[in-house]
Amino acid sequence: MRSDEAFVALRAAPHGAWALDVLAQHPGAWVVGGAVRDALLGRLGVAGAEIDVVVEGDPEPVARALGEVVAWHERFNTYDVLTPDGGHVDVVMARAERYGAPGALPDVRPSGLEDDLLRRDFTVNAVAFSGAGELATAPAALEDLEAGRLRIMHAVSFRDDPTRLWRLVRYAIRLGFRPEPATDRLAFEAVQRGALETVSGDRLGAELRLALREPDALSALHAAQNLGLVAGLTLDPHLVGDALALLPAGEGRADLTLLGAVIPDTAWVDGWGFTAAEARVLTRCACAQPLAPGARPSEAVAALRGEPVEAVAVAGARGDATQALQFLGEWRGVRLRIDGNDLMAAGVPQGPDLGRRLEAVLARRLDGELPDDRDAQLAAALEA
Repeated sequence: MRSDEAFVALRAAPHGAWALDVLAQHPGAWVVGGAVRDALLGRLGVAGAEIDVVVEGDPEPVARALGEVVAWHERFNTYDVLTPDGGHVDVVMARAERYGAPGALPDVRPSGLEDDLLRRDFTVNAVAFSGAGELATAPAALEDLEAGRLRIMHAVSFRDDPTRLWRLVRYAIRLGFRPEPATDRLAFEAVQRGALETVSGDRLGAELRLALREPDALSALHAAQNLGLVAGLTLDPHLVGDALALLPAGEGRADLTLLGAVIPDTAWVDGWGFTAAEARVLTRCACAQPLAPGARPSEAVAALRGEPVEAVAVAGARGDATQALQFLGEWRGVRLRIDGNDLMAAGVPQGPDLGRRLEAVLARRLDGELPDDRDAQLAAALEA
């Protein structure tokens, strides 16, 4: 797409016109990165892209002109901004970077747009529009966009920041681009030489979670496993598709369901910086046993009660999907008309026997042996 057409497309994207109009009043401020790349590719679409702004000089006045500053990150002098039309904009200081050690966060200094473009991960992301529509690019950026190539900006890029290996995978799958030969070789060599070991699990986990949010997350995991960024995953598209189809609308997390369906065991979860809640979901998915066809409803409920919905979906995908659907849609909501107080009032002593009687009655209710009637349930509990 021609640059003037791409600029028009960027203006038409959600929050694009507002951001560009503000930037037109601030020389030295540019929209940079993915939104510009996608506009040049003609791929912005109706959802648009997150707007990133780079500012030569002090970024604070631009950030405040764009909207409400909700966060400031001192190390890199960056601002998170909410625009009046409900958008989110990241505003950063144009900078040059130097890595003191492989995998370390960079040391930065203020600089101009040229240095800022050269510090980026791939040439196709080293593109920027000013508010007036001027296009600035790093060398080879437009040629690589046209050819569908992913090229790192310098030979030690993956050594300096190994998280770029994950970005290589994500962009390759999302954009349908191929790494150019030198980039492909350098990525393989970086993995073989232990580059990932220089980065914390939290940072790698953040990249994994971004991969799981990709439109084709399973293909992203395939590419990551082929490159050696992850290992041991059983990437069965039918299993993953079935598990995601079973996930109830508005419940659970698709990313954890997908990952939980493909990890080999509970130990795999360690070291990726998952929260305790996320780790519990993933470990329960890893432990999920296939639901046996023909099991009674009470047996299925006994197996699934208390499990996160993601684990229920995985169990159903590994076995009887119909049981998982019935559990999620009906059985988990079945309740008795009686409780322990009713049994004690009828003469049953307080103690473990109360729970056993109620469990037995609930099993009969689930299996269709008792009606939704208080008297019938109480009689059954007293006989149990």
